[in-house]
Amino acid sequence: MKADIKPREREKFAQHVMVSDGVCFCGKGRLHFVDQSAKVDSAYYVGRLLPSLVDDCTQLLPSGYIFQQVGAPADTARATQNWLKTDCPDVIAKDQWPPNSPDLNPLDYHVLGAMLEAYHKCHPKPKTIAELKEVLQVIWDSLPHGPIDKAVKEFSKRLKACVAAEGGHFEHSQ
Repeated sequence: MKADIKPREREKFAQHVMVSDGVCFCGKGRLHFVDQSAKVDSAYYVGRLLPSLVDDCTQLLPSGYIFQQVGAPADTARATQNWLKTDCPDVIAKDQWPPNSPDLNPLDYHVLGAMLEAYHKCHPKPKTIAELKEVLQVIWDSLPHGPIDKAVKEFSKRLKACVAAEGGHFEHSQ
């Protein structure tokens, strides 16, 4: 038996970008693109991203909000935590957040999946970083608020499920 098997070619220089964003019950902040060559350490996060993210929160919820991060190394760094204590009205501190819990973040359990689904429907696919940024911005701008609001409302239910699972996986136990 003979079979011709051709290796599947991979795109050698796949285009990608890093973004930072935020959502709340009443809306979504801006999509913030990370500089192409940047390493997102605490210096970059505090100097470039965090002030914009907190400003988005203040614009969306001028009467107050609780700022939540995802637990990336830049989020938990001492400089970041110090900045937040000084410049953010209310934040979930790193020692109050369960480790490795993307199931608790509406961006992870809803928004990013919705964006990826919309991206897969996009034709033609972007060929440059600039085109990719444009497509992501269009997708972000067109995300409907209803499902985001629903995902944010599910937050307390997911917290209770996490506690019931003693911090373990709970996605299918709800």
